[in-house]
Amino acid sequence: MQEITSVNNDLVKQTVKLQQKKYRDKENKFLLEGKKCVEEAYQAGLEIDYVLVLKEKADEYKYLGDKLILTDSAVLKKVSTTDTAPEIVGVAVKKVYSISDLKNAKKVVLLENIKDLGNLGTILRTSKAFGVDAVILYGRECADIYNPKCVRSSVGNLWKIPFVYMDSLKDLKKHFNEFERVATLPRAKEYLKDINIKEPLLVMFGSEADGLSEELINFATKEVKIEMESSVESLNLSVSCAVVMYKLFI
Repeated sequence: MQEITSVNNDLVKQTVKLQQKKYRDKENKFLLEGKKCVEEAYQAGLEIDYVLVLKEKADEYKYLGDKLILTDSAVLKKVSTTDTAPEIVGVAVKKVYSISDLKNAKKVVLLENIKDLGNLGTILRTSKAFGVDAVILYGRECADIYNPKCVRSSVGNLWKIPFVYMDSLKDLKKHFNEFERVATLPRAKEYLKDINIKEPLLVMFGSEADGLSEELINFATKEVKIEMESSVESLNLSVSCAVVMYKLFI
């Protein structure tokens, strides 16, 4: 079994580069940080390139076979993006989807220009939990779904639900014009508790900073807001998504 203990090793340097989006895009690979993330990726059948594991923990990861590379805490600290280095860091090949993978989707969530990585990962996890068929990442300012923070916050659910990036209203209309299209807006007249919807259904969320764009509001067939105490201005985006998804998709 291969062993690497130098932070200047070429493979270690290559792994560190995957902390940056341009290298993730170039290599079509991303980081798996921590035991649960690696286990979930393996169980989901992701193509795992290799894993760097703390030497004394190697027996726990025998199922990874020749993908295992023994190492020490210094190397793991170097390749990891967390404050406290995990016992294992892997490199996997991205799972890439196209719009054709969404042809049978009936329950779709659209996220417009979502920049907060923690929110994005949490929303992906919530989407899977509440039976969403696919996620659209809309707009040119959407965060990179394979950013390590997003991967971690999705808690192994990133590769369990199809997602595609889109930035054209024309394409959106082409594929979702026959859907009921719900815009989530703080100023909507209809409350979530009162709304009646039918599938196929596209539910659209904007960023916390900017909300939904006018073009998506105009594209919507319905508008809805969450009923809440008037003294509270708004909810965190991932919380809002969870409330709406639970009501509309379960």
